[in-house]
Amino acid sequence: MDEKRRSRRVPFNSKISIESLFRSGEQEPIKINADIIITNISKTGIGFISEVDLPVNHFFNSKIVIDDERMFYCVLKIVRNKKINKGYQIGAEFVGLAEVLGHHIDDYIGEFDE
Repeated sequence: MDEKRRSRRVPFNSKISIESLFRSGEQEPIKINADIIITNISKTGIGFISEVDLPVNHFFNSKIVIDDERMFYCVLKIVRNKKINKGYQIGAEFVGLAEVLGHHIDDYIGEFDE
């Protein structure tokens, strides 16, 4: 099977919280207050598990902590949502991630090659 992803995805175990979702043109954000478990990361986005059904094409703000020295704030867009046994498997892509912040992810992915 051909790989369709634009960037290499590696395992990543972290938790973040989503307080609200927003979409361009909407007056008010959707209040969510959901904790999610990030399962993988690439330079273009993250994969995660959520107990809450999150709508595709909505955005949320997040803080990604790679380790004690590497972290960044970002905006993510939900691009995939699949129902699984214990919730939803969701894919989100980074929106406008600065190149310097992308290097944190490159460095983390590079650690898998060592």
